[in-house]
Amino acid sequence: MRRSERKVTDPDIGIMSARLLFSVQKELFQKLAEQGHPRLRPQHGAVMGFIDEEGSRATELSRLSGTHKQVIGNLIDELEALDYVERHPDPKDRRAKLIMPTALGRDQMRKSDAIIAAIERRHAEVIGEQEYENFKTVFRKITALQRKQFDEAPTRREQPSEVADEPA
Repeated sequence: MRRSERKVTDPDIGIMSARLLFSVQKELFQKLAEQGHPRLRPQHGAVMGFIDEEGSRATELSRLSGTHKQVIGNLIDELEALDYVERHPDPKDRRAKLIMPTALGRDQMRKSDAIIAAIERRHAEVIGEQEYENFKTVFRKITALQRKQFDEAPTRREQPSEVADEPA
């Protein structure tokens, strides 16, 4: 069997995750566009999917979304130009900035949460509530296991000889 055929008939976890992500994003952003948010793109989800109503620091958005800080900064600039977020001094640390959703941003957040909840309900109805909860539990565990290797990665680049000498 050709590799391309195998990826269709027996997809690996990366392929399945990507298919799920892209399909959910497509539905989410189509519905958001229909509900008054046509200028948003899936990349904006790295900010809008994690921002708190009371505001969030860019470094926290970067950590939560797994997106590089520079990319988050660019997305914040775009969202600020689109009137979805504003930068405000952080009352806990005046040197820091809080990224605050505007009224338009809060509207998008509420609608996005409702759309995602409807998608989840639809899947739970089709496969059953318990099976869907089991899927989410297992998916969370796999995601945590996969991300853990990067959360615990050394902060400096090790030489191959250093890695080889470490116990397995």
